[in-house]
Amino acid sequence: MTAVNTDAAQNEVQGLKDRLPTEAEIDSAAHAATAIAVAMELDGGLKISGENGGPVKIAPAVGDLIIELLGHVSAGNMVTLVPVSAMLTTQQAADMLNVSRPHLTKLLKQGKIRFEEVGKHRRVPLPALMQYREEKARLQEEAMQELARLGQEYDQA
Repeated sequence: MTAVNTDAAQNEVQGLKDRLPTEAEIDSAAHAATAIAVAMELDGGLKISGENGGPVKIAPAVGDLIIELLGHVSAGNMVTLVPVSAMLTTQQAADMLNVSRPHLTKLLKQGKIRFEEVGKHRRVPLPALMQYREEKARLQEEAMQELARLGQEYDQA
């Protein structure tokens, strides 16, 4: 019984950037996302109580970000918030691409992803990483369309 309580406490401290959400967190996120979406639709924004008990209105764009975050949690995903201007370590960048750090380092050396040297370390600007990811997805989509076209030609022959 104590081990379960210790695990729960560890999960609480660890946060969702380091582990998958629990079933209770997934359920909570799903309900919260729905409630926030309904509240925003009714009120044109989200209203919460401030530190002195007075109402605080959260802008719709911020509310949409909160709903998106909760959507990821409710899908059972680990979540990390990264500011657009962030400089990522090679490990963080590799994690975001779901590749190994050595593979990412190879991509950096090949010039496929822009990076900056900070002392002996490489840092990857988030926009450069996203640009690489989008370009890779675009090329994959083009390749899939070409395969489909070739398959149709083959079927007709």
